[in-house]
Amino acid sequence: MRHILSILLENEAGALSRVVGLFSARGYNIDSLTVSTTEDPTLSRMTIVTHGSEDVIEQITKQLNKLIEVVKVIDLNESEHIEREMMLTKVRATGKDREEMKRMADIFRGRIIDVTEKTYTIELTGTSDKLNAFIEAIDRTVILETVRTGASGIGRGERVLKI
Repeated sequence: MRHILSILLENEAGALSRVVGLFSARGYNIDSLTVSTTEDPTLSRMTIVTHGSEDVIEQITKQLNKLIEVVKVIDLNESEHIEREMMLTKVRATGKDREEMKRMADIFRGRIIDVTEKTYTIELTGTSDKLNAFIEAIDRTVILETVRTGASGIGRGERVLKI
């Protein structure tokens, strides 16, 4: 099962490396990883998407909590949460493809953020499923390049990840 772990950790050199090393040493895969500072510059928030049974996720959480830099870990899947991912896709946009790419961007509520004579760069934000659906909906031969941020998530309502 897919899980989104949200980790609050000290913003210091080597912290990311130790978290990733923990996954690697135990043979767990990271599907996506995002990290940045929080409103408190001494703390970073890391979001890791991984797959595993409840027992595996519980073991990962316990191991993460043992790391000195880790302040708090929550599994966002344990309650309602909001998840978003951003994708930039550069597509060929010439002839009949030009109007079709604009139409598809509109359907998926994407924005064309760069235009040249032969290409569009489209920005899409949403769940991983939505971004995958966009890729499936367009002709793959027009895709020149794609970059994705990986999932970021936050608990709904009063649930917060703070010290």
